[in-house]
Amino acid sequence: MDKHSRTPLPLAQLLCLAELIVMSLVSTVGAQPSQPGIHVEILGIRNSIGAVACALFEAPEGFPTEFLRFATNIMMVKVRAAKATCDFEDIALGTYALAVIHDENRDGELATNLMGVPKEGYGFSNDAKASLGAPSFEAASFSYNGQSLKMTIALQY
Repeated sequence: MDKHSRTPLPLAQLLCLAELIVMSLVSTVGAQPSQPGIHVEILGIRNSIGAVACALFEAPEGFPTEFLRFATNIMMVKVRAAKATCDFEDIALGTYALAVIHDENRDGELATNLMGVPKEGYGFSNDAKASLGAPSFEAASFSYNGQSLKMTIALQY
């Protein structure tokens, strides 16, 4: 037998090798690492009109209404099939609170009626409830440890 001829593997070893390859592929596909950051799925969007605005605050000042002046990060995401996700990456460790609006008319503000009652959807981290005004920063606050944090916020209309 010359040095280039190979001895076929027994069937049992061949099956074992195939199983190892398949298991390796499955664990690689299933173990895709999540990106570090705060990943927010917005629930209860009533239609696909407009966009969702997510404002991330790191302090009580300006929460939740003065997001243009005081929010650490602001993100606008188009609503598709009544779904939206806001992904904040490169976020420092700390305590944060989120305010979200469904900006159906895309004017960058929460539309309200003459009495000040919201006409567009809104929500907060921890699903903090608004009663006679917006919830406090403390009610909506959460800790972020630098890893991948997934959360949901349900909108109220």
